[in-house]
Amino acid sequence: MKRRVRSADGLRARVRTGLPFPALEALAERLGASRDDIASVLGVPARTLARRRAAGRFTASESDRLVRLGRIAALAEQVLGDPDKAVRWLRRPNRALGQRVPLRELDTDLGAREVEAILVRIEHGVYS
Repeated sequence: MKRRVRSADGLRARVRTGLPFPALEALAERLGASRDDIASVLGVPARTLARRRAAGRFTASESDRLVRLGRIAALAEQVLGDPDKAVRWLRRPNRALGQRVPLRELDTDLGAREVEAILVRIEHGVYS
């Protein structure tokens, strides 16, 4: 994003007006994923993604899901201490998730909460 967001209120306002399309590209690059992979996690079909790219901005609900994905990615980096480790962790099957891939669970709020809970347990040294 071109302008820095300095508070939760600022982020909330940006989400409500719709995040700019480059936010998806930046997150995809950070996670070493394609735009299509990230769009899939966000539940945005390819044609809709093309329209959002042309418009330059996402809807409020799509922006909210994008922020959720970014928040979990940032938490994984913080807990695991390294961006590359976080990406590997998010992209590999996880025993605590029943061998499901954490990144694929972020398409719903419940899945994101489950992934977040596992990361918090790891952070606190609880076997996960």
